Amino acid sequence: MSTMEDTRPTIAEAVQALGGGPLTEESVREAIWPLFSRTLDRPSHPKLNGRPEVYLANHSLGRPLDQTARDLQRALDLWYRDMDGAWVGDDGWMAEIATYRRLMAELVGARRPDCIVPKTSAGQGLRAVLNAISDHGHVPTVVATRGEFDSCDFILKTYHAKGRARVRWVEPAATSPFGRYRAEDVIKAIDGDVDLVLCSQVIFSTGEVLAGLPEITRAAHDHDALMIVDTYHSAGVMPINIDGDGPGGMGGADFAIGGNYKYTRGGPGACWLAVHPRHLSDENAEQHPSDRLSTLDTGWFAKKDTFSYRRTDAPELSAGGDAWLESTPPIMTAYQARSGLELTLGIGLDRMRAYNLHQQALLRRAFENRGVKLYTPDASDSFGGFALLVHDEAPAVSDQLRVEGVNTDARGGCVRFGPDLLSTQDEFELAADIVARVLG
Repeated sequence: MSTMEDTRPTIAEAVQALGGGPLTEESVREAIWPLFSRTLDRPSHPKLNGRPEVYLANHSLGRPLDQTARDLQRALDLWYRDMDGAWVGDDGWMAEIATYRRLMAELVGARRPDCIVPKTSAGQGLRAVLNAISDHGHVPTVVATRGEFDSCDFILKTYHAKGRARVRWVEPAATSPFGRYRAEDVIKAIDGDVDLVLCSQVIFSTGEVLAGLPEITRAAHDHDALMIVDTYHSAGVMPINIDGDGPGGMGGADFAIGGNYKYTRGGPGACWLAVHPRHLSDENAEQHPSDRLSTLDTGWFAKKDTFSYRRTDAPELSAGGDAWLESTPPIMTAYQARSGLELTLGIGLDRMRAYNLHQQALLRRAFENRGVKLYTPDASDSFGGFALLVHDEAPAVSDQLRVEGVNTDARGGCVRFGPDLLSTQDEFELAADIVARVLG
């Protein structure tokens, strides 16, 4: 390793240098930007002919830290050096997976690390839950909103089409240009026939925070149904708490799913399922495996005494959340996710949330100064980590913006603009100029 690389600050040093007050562009630039030299030195797309690109798609794919490459190299170094011995030891692959589970538990307010079950997609987590409640030929009834991400939406429709689930869809209320979802509408759809309720904490297409999750959870539990929350657009950009009732609380939801692709900069494949401890058995619990909540999505890492290779006629599951593991897990995803989680937790979600809302306000102001109206929510904290341009031809507008140098995306009738720690006021002004020109 070169001397120059050795002088780079660690994440802990950068967070310490940042101090404890509210984030500002100046403080973030001085303390945090050195952690992103490769990202900041990234050349613009060749189609831009040297013109700068304003990256406002952080709500889609988060920008990686320099440390991400070094962490992945650690994983590879173990492989080259130790071969199959890379799994074990204080710095081995299994230890890194344990670190990932611990960091994720802290991020989402899970009570203990083994509540976090590593997955390669949030959809994989949803399938594990669906396949845990359809035992003995039972066809579960699921309540879900029409605002769920395409993957969850497609999985539910596939299960419904194949007779593996009955899905009740909750429609949005027409209270905005794109429709809002209300807790009371979800609650009305829940009755004694319902087995599972799925809601996103933040709607992926619009950024709407679904208010009233604790009330939905309680309604589900009152009807002996389970609650699963999709946190893909909330985890890492706002404080959340699986057990909490306050802001970001889920009221003790039974499950949560999410991933590190976006706000915690962990890249593809670094996802998870959180299982509430009430559904996990303890090591010494006198509980027969058939009496605990378990899933058909399983494999040898879910076996009791996994590496003993002992075979029994009936499956013997590991204790706690390890019973929800599957076959040999991916290793690199745990290394991918580490630096982004450490940075997010080090800065603190309250400060990250406040800074993101401040950036969104600056972005709206820059657009409004050029006659472009971004959607303004009734309360700034009622939306997640990005701002919206409502437009009948949103996909075409987004495509043209990319050609002109604003990297963003569109979902439904909205163009999404997502700032992050590397975004600046100057970039907001440049983006506003380009958007105004594109819209004519």
